[in-house]
Amino acid sequence: MLDKVLLRIAKSSILSQFDSSYKIDREKLIRDFPYLAKNGAAFVTLHYDHKLRGCIGSIIAHQSLLGDIIANARSAAFRDPRFQPLTTDEFSYLNLEVSVLSEPELLEYEDYADLLTKVRPKVDGLIVKHGAYQGTFLPQVWEELQTPQEFLEHLSYKAGANPSLYQQHPTIYRYTVDAIEEKFDEILPL
Repeated sequence: MLDKVLLRIAKSSILSQFDSSYKIDREKLIRDFPYLAKNGAAFVTLHYDHKLRGCIGSIIAHQSLLGDIIANARSAAFRDPRFQPLTTDEFSYLNLEVSVLSEPELLEYEDYADLLTKVRPKVDGLIVKHGAYQGTFLPQVWEELQTPQEFLEHLSYKAGANPSLYQQHPTIYRYTVDAIEEKFDEILPL
């Protein structure tokens, strides 16, 4: 179970872009929550009235979990190329989610039919890689794409390819997430 401090960090990171009085005391957070100093990969997702409003994250841990959440919260709110930067008028309609990813593991499979049997619905997040094509879906996407076939087809489109990509035996990784979500207005800032 994730600690609500992750949501508080993400919210404070976003609020600090509107009001400089919101400060994140990294040293105190790491003293109080030592796991935040360890390398971690996280996605921060914003939903506006239950529709995606921003989602940015790291697939591979490359910095402290604290640093990753701070950077990805700001990016999800202000630098997701699919959306305009977040405004304060949207706060009362927002939900904020932080997902911490496990380390991706290579998914071995013989062919597409075998891959369909090895993908775990509602559990796996997947990464597909082949040449210049790469994409990922968090496990939360299973809420919309409920069969392995749908999930894989849409993942190939997200990667910039199409479902015929799987005939070329792309590299597939899977990972799981621990996620915590709450209404933006109900999260106490730091």
